[in-house]
Amino acid sequence: MTLEELPKIEIYEEGSQIRRSSKSVVANFVEAYGMKRYPGDVVRFLTYSPASCDETKSHLEVLHETGSLTPERFEYFYNQYRRLGAMLYNYRQAVIQGRV
Repeated sequence: MTLEELPKIEIYEEGSQIRRSSKSVVANFVEAYGMKRYPGDVVRFLTYSPASCDETKSHLEVLHETGSLTPERFEYFYNQYRRLGAMLYNYRQAVIQGRV
């Protein structure tokens, strides 16, 4: 989406930010798994992951507000990241409470 649907001016600005923050969601989650021997680090990386998800939503909002992203595409991506953020938050809470 960031390379094909955005206006040229946004491909390297907000598009680049979205690519980095969305990759960070996954990278932090994977890093948390890699730190499973260190509970404090697991929680720390599980905190970063939803924060990166929130950052991605923020960049999507900017694109929507500037008219660079159609309302339909904004709703689709924003809702997907909203759901993902809720799942990440709930998983983090389960880890903190020792349910996972």
